[in-house]
Amino acid sequence: MDLIQPEFLKKGDKIGIVACARKISKEELQPAIAIFESWGLQVVLGKHVFNANHQFSGTDEERAADLQSMLDDSTIKAVISARGGYGTVRIIDKIDFTTFKKSPKWIIGYSDITVLHSHIHNLGFQTLHATMPINFEVDANATDSLRKTLFGEKIEYHVDAHPLNRKGKAEGVIVGGNLSLVYALSGSVSDIDTKGKILFIEDLDEYLYHIDRMMMNLKRSGKLSGLAGLIVGGMTDMKDNTIPFGKTAEEIIVDAVKEYTYPVCFNFPAGHINNNMAIKFGNKVNFAVSENVVIL
Repeated sequence: MDLIQPEFLKKGDKIGIVACARKISKEELQPAIAIFESWGLQVVLGKHVFNANHQFSGTDEERAADLQSMLDDSTIKAVISARGGYGTVRIIDKIDFTTFKKSPKWIIGYSDITVLHSHIHNLGFQTLHATMPINFEVDANATDSLRKTLFGEKIEYHVDAHPLNRKGKAEGVIVGGNLSLVYALSGSVSDIDTKGKILFIEDLDEYLYHIDRMMMNLKRSGKLSGLAGLIVGGMTDMKDNTIPFGKTAEEIIVDAVKEYTYPVCFNFPAGHINNNMAIKFGNKVNFAVSENVVIL
């Protein structure tokens, strides 16, 4: 069964920008503000969005206050994080979702924002894994996929086959996000139940043995055995030690799920890559992996 879907946006609606993690400057945010306005949206900035506290965009209290304010404001129809980095896990337990549950809105981002995706998934609502303002000028197609999804246009992705793909068809609710964050949330109230679902994972700038360790955690905690399907996005800028690990990130993942039979695809256009296409988490999707193409 689908999770509750927030209302799609229309011209004239307000979208809030917060910075849940790493700090951002006015100059970095300005192009995205112009793009939102070109879509007919009114942009509302968090009170502390340009603050700085070491690497963070303000203190934990300031970042939490901005997110709380956006969640509680009934005139704001969507909330997007300006960028990722690290820090959302430090504020998630300070957030009261009471008003949000009565009047849900789209929560948007990727990478560190996986914390919000997972936590809100457990509350029963869809969220939007998509590009963020810091990246808006990187790839026009990725940014437009966000616009299409926010305004309720249907999107279907056709992706080239990958040699390590496992063929099959599946239907299920899609969950997941950044592998490091899925791993970091294990055992917490924001941890996700993956049974019967299609898991999406991606990651950036990790040592290959870290990828293996995280996949072993997912396997041992039962997150891989009951999946309907597995979608692997960008595994970008992986690192290795002087003594090589001996497998690519993709091969590590193949090894972790080799005993299961559900469809698996690699190189899906989402994650820390230019063509980071929007995915509605919590939405029931049809997923098909064939000889030549992957369709979602």
